[in-house]
Amino acid sequence: MTTLVLSSRHSEDNQILWREAIRRDWSIVRARGIRVPEIQDAEIVIYAESLFAPTIADCFNRTLLTPPEDWLVQLPWEYTRRSIELMRLGEARVIRRPAFIKPPNDKLFEARVYRTGEELPVDFDEELSVLVSTPVEWAVEFRCFCLDGQIETVSPYLRDGKLACLSHFESSSLELEAVHSFTADVLAASKSSRPRACVVDIGLLQSGKWAVVEANAAWGSGLYGCNPSQALNVIREAIIQPGSENSFHESTLTQ
Repeated sequence: MTTLVLSSRHSEDNQILWREAIRRDWSIVRARGIRVPEIQDAEIVIYAESLFAPTIADCFNRTLLTPPEDWLVQLPWEYTRRSIELMRLGEARVIRRPAFIKPPNDKLFEARVYRTGEELPVDFDEELSVLVSTPVEWAVEFRCFCLDGQIETVSPYLRDGKLACLSHFESSSLELEAVHSFTADVLAASKSSRPRACVVDIGLLQSGKWAVVEANAAWGSGLYGCNPSQALNVIREAIIQPGSENSFHESTLTQ
């Protein structure tokens, strides 16, 4: 049997996954912060915020798959179309130019353009890793749930700076074709450095070029208009079960 563990925070996304898990005849439990009940099922799937998920996974002796902090930095220019650096928060504070600054994998503080590093929040460890990039303007941004080098499900989430839900997550066939083509190239180019199950966000710049926005852990990513069943398939593989043959890399690399 399989158990889906959700965080104590009720959200539209975990309610959607709750219903999908019921459809699959899975058991479902909610953690209370980092406190979790005893679970006897052999397979445990976790969907929770980054603040809680790693500790919840540790309680069950599981390992979550998360993109490396420097994954975006290591991508060639043709996939990012902007300068991106990984540095410590303390180093970013001395920046005296506008820069888009965010933690690599967590939502610890607001990801946005800061006019200077002096605007960064102060209530964090100066050793905290942050990504610092050249500000760019996106025409549209897409979320891609990916597994073993393939997009399982995709949805726009921002269009001209507005939430795509306002347009019912609509996208054209030409857009989706371009998204699949570009993302396939990105996944192939980063095969050795990214987890086999993850989320990759890509976007169309105002310049007309496609670029990677960021990568995220599937176990904590919002669904937007993605297919819940296919998204859950990716989330299910974004955790290493004890004794399983699942690993960080794509299955083709471990066979």
